[in-house]
Amino acid sequence: MAGTKSYVAKPGELEKKWWLVITHGFIHADYLHLIFNMYVLYIFGGNVERFFLQTSKVAYLYFILLYIGGMIFATLPSLIKHRNNPNYKSLGASGAVAAIVFVFIALSPISKMGLIILPGIYIPAFIFGVLYLIAENYMSRKGTTNIAHDAHIAGAIFGLVFLGGYDYKLYIKFFDTIINYIGIG
Repeated sequence: MAGTKSYVAKPGELEKKWWLVITHGFIHADYLHLIFNMYVLYIFGGNVERFFLQTSKVAYLYFILLYIGGMIFATLPSLIKHRNNPNYKSLGASGAVAAIVFVFIALSPISKMGLIILPGIYIPAFIFGVLYLIAENYMSRKGTTNIAHDAHIAGAIFGLVFLGGYDYKLYIKFFDTIINYIGIG
């Protein structure tokens, strides 16, 4: 989008412009990029927000920390990976959105999830999460897209770590739910 170049994160500028690790998350390559990120945030964000509202008096603070923390943490691997590339730019909220999605998966591991490109096909969220991480890792290693797949992975990891820091007992519930779902418990 025009006029946004000064807000994207670039490896060589972060020492003097630390705020770029935040502002880059509010800039998108085009309207489709923005719409897709906000659609996914809309689908999963409400559930995560309700969880925090039910479990904390400062729910919105936790939600904002999750989102902004995911945004910052998600861009770091890309910026480190491309530290010697003066043309590299990081932008978009995908890492923050991945943090939200993976908190949802941890809270609701047997909820059904699907892909927009495969309508009507749904799988349990925990399986979707594993397949998503495998696909992102593959695409990151392949390196043929203009997408920071490693930011998606880092955002997902941040979301899971954040939730564990919020209440580690949720992971006991997560694994119990999966074990009962599979029928080995």
